[in-house]
Amino acid sequence: MIKKGIGRQIVLNYFIIVFVTLFMVEIIFSLAIRVYYYDTIYNHMYTHSTWASDFFQKFVRLSAERDPDYFTEMLRTFELDNTELMILNLKGDVKASSNAFQADKAIQTSDVLQAAAGGVGKWIGRQTSTGEMVMAVSTPLQVRGENRYIVRFVTSLEAVNSNLTKLTLLSTAVCLAVLALVTLFSIGLANSIVKPINNIRAVSAQMARGKFDARIKGDYKYELGELASTLNYMAEEIVRSNQIKDEFISSISHELRTPLTGIKGWSETLTMGGFDPEETKLGMGIISKETDRLIGLVEEMLDFSKLQQNEMKLVIGRVNLKELLQETMLNVWAKAEQRGIQIKLDDKTLQPVTVVGDGNRLKQIFLNLVDNAIKFSHENSWVHLVISRAEPGQVLVEVTDTGIGISEEHLNKVKDRFFQVNNQGGGTGLGLAITQQLVELHHGDMDIHSELGVGTTVAVKLPLAEPEDEAQLADGNGNGDLA
Repeated sequence: MIKKGIGRQIVLNYFIIVFVTLFMVEIIFSLAIRVYYYDTIYNHMYTHSTWASDFFQKFVRLSAERDPDYFTEMLRTFELDNTELMILNLKGDVKASSNAFQADKAIQTSDVLQAAAGGVGKWIGRQTSTGEMVMAVSTPLQVRGENRYIVRFVTSLEAVNSNLTKLTLLSTAVCLAVLALVTLFSIGLANSIVKPINNIRAVSAQMARGKFDARIKGDYKYELGELASTLNYMAEEIVRSNQIKDEFISSISHELRTPLTGIKGWSETLTMGGFDPEETKLGMGIISKETDRLIGLVEEMLDFSKLQQNEMKLVIGRVNLKELLQETMLNVWAKAEQRGIQIKLDDKTLQPVTVVGDGNRLKQIFLNLVDNAIKFSHENSWVHLVISRAEPGQVLVEVTDTGIGISEEHLNKVKDRFFQVNNQGGGTGLGLAITQQLVELHHGDMDIHSELGVGTTVAVKLPLAEPEDEAQLADGNGNGDLA
């Protein structure tokens, strides 16, 4: 007995469909073969009865009609094998018969009554005397256009019915054999589906319990193969995400510990007193710098959390993109100067470029991109910012460096959260993930093109401000959420 489940349902559905189909075919076949045999017998007797009627009309004379030997001749001429031929009057009385046994009373079956009325009658039923199933065909015999007698052929259907029963039993046996084969086939088909599903389910249960090293093994085809591949890929991604998360925790712990150690050390040192103003100023400067670093790390994690929960609120306004990039360059100028890196801005639009968005968040986008360009550039190199028109209604900002570049292996992952190409470089690995989402919040696109050892170009497309945006900003006092 197949236990409840998809396998049992498949077998049951196949069984019901095939059973109903074979049952209908069996009924149609039985009826068709019965009708075929019965019609063949009827047509044969009908043809001979028609010949007998035509013969009677053409050659019978008034004198012959009264001649009792004529009926005997007629019986001998039109007699059929295994068939009784009878000549009746219109009342059903037997005048002559090829059977030695004469009926003791008039025959009043439906075929005789129809023939007496001038038509050809057919009757299937059981004879009263013998109890066997017979078919009778009766045709009127006319004299001078008037019905006088009835010629009646009667044949037994017992042999035919016996053959029909045998054919029915044989076809039923064939149907049962087909049904058995289909059932076995459906069981095999169900097992071929259920076994992989059970395997996938077992491995999925292991994954649900945290065993992400478990993998679905087997060369499954079609949807099952795709499902197995998807689950294996999911497990690999979870393992990778856990590894990245662990690396992030380790990295962020180090990032937080370093400034905290500096703050604590200088705080304890300054608390002891006895320092001249210059040393005190140096210590306070280090404390301030490390505090800003801590604040930056915390704000980065808070921004990422808000973006993940769709809670980031933007203060919308009209932003002059060139002025914003110039401010960004000023913010990183000191850092670039320390490494001898030149920052260039090239405006190819030759006109003011205005976008609608949150100025602080847009500045955060480009500040992060330019800061990364400086961070991964060689000393005494350059970082190039280019503003140009892209597609109609869009502006393109490209940040290009001649730094270490990114390998093709890592290029598709650099925008993933917690991912860092160089774990020794510090940071949370959230910068580009946050930048990507901020660009999308401004209905823009960000693409990264890089070649290892040559440099990297980050292209940001943003929609230009339309004239109607100014009216909307005026009505809304320049504040709102950009969704």
